[in-house]
Amino acid sequence: MTEFTLKSPLDMHIHFREGDMLKLVAPLSAASFAGGVIMPNLVPPVDSIERLVSYQNDISDAISSHEFEPFMTLFLKEYSLELLKSAKDKIIGIKLYPEGATTNSEGGVASIEAAKETLQIMSDLEIPLLVHGENPDAFVMDREKDFLKQYHELATEFPKLKIVMEHITTAEAVALLDEYENLYATVTLQHLLITLDDVAGGLLNPHLFCKPIAKRPEDRDALLNAALTAHPKLMFGSDSAPHPLHKKECCGCAAGVFTAPIALQILVELFEKHDALDKLQDFISDNAIRNYEIDVPDTTVNFVKKEFVIPDKYGDVVPMYAGQTIAWSIDG
Repeated sequence: MTEFTLKSPLDMHIHFREGDMLKLVAPLSAASFAGGVIMPNLVPPVDSIERLVSYQNDISDAISSHEFEPFMTLFLKEYSLELLKSAKDKIIGIKLYPEGATTNSEGGVASIEAAKETLQIMSDLEIPLLVHGENPDAFVMDREKDFLKQYHELATEFPKLKIVMEHITTAEAVALLDEYENLYATVTLQHLLITLDDVAGGLLNPHLFCKPIAKRPEDRDALLNAALTAHPKLMFGSDSAPHPLHKKECCGCAAGVFTAPIALQILVELFEKHDALDKLQDFISDNAIRNYEIDVPDTTVNFVKKEFVIPDKYGDVVPMYAGQTIAWSIDG
């Protein structure tokens, strides 16, 4: 095969930042994706209608030349019924960050118990819950696994609440998809490809460091198998998280892998390698449309089997696999 087409690809977990970084990275996603779920962990977080509308307007300005739907989210805190009623038509979901779990998660949820009143309102209003599923107090390799018991509790106590396990990294999380009807998940590009050995097995590679951290080969293989078979409850979410070079190549390296402009090309290469290109449309778009019950822009992205050298930088942001050559390019 030398040509391939995807219809309305979606990135169901993306960081756009603000200011100059927003102006740099948002168009790079909008150039190829039809839409994306925009994360709310800014400083200050997106936790009010006014902040939400202002941020969406900034995004619209940044991507004005592209056909791209930003699906907005709120940062989970204690919300009233009245506020959530007014927010429902403006958001795709509300994001739960355990306090201290990742970038800009200060002010996140200190305990699930404290959030249950808001979760019940969300369930009643059919507003999905998106979760950064890590226990920040656990050993770093076990933070997701330790959080799984919270998914058991949430899925059982709120059976009508749609819960999305964001950027899953373990085989145990994949297995949960078949255990609870109301559990869904996203997975990133990097977690389909790398293990902790790629991050820190030799010289530390700061541009592959993210949270949740990459895990073991058996975890990577379980994630990859679920993606390649287009598990109906699994969706692509890049968690593309740009940081300027000086915040990555430094002591105290910021967590985040930047993949937005090269994710689709690498996914085409990966799925072709495993004879699974017929499953990529479901993984990259159709599953999300069905699971979230959303309408998306009707776009197409055409790929050609032509070598593409990943740029060393986009602005001051280094992408995953910078300088490496991949087999597929976006046509035009």
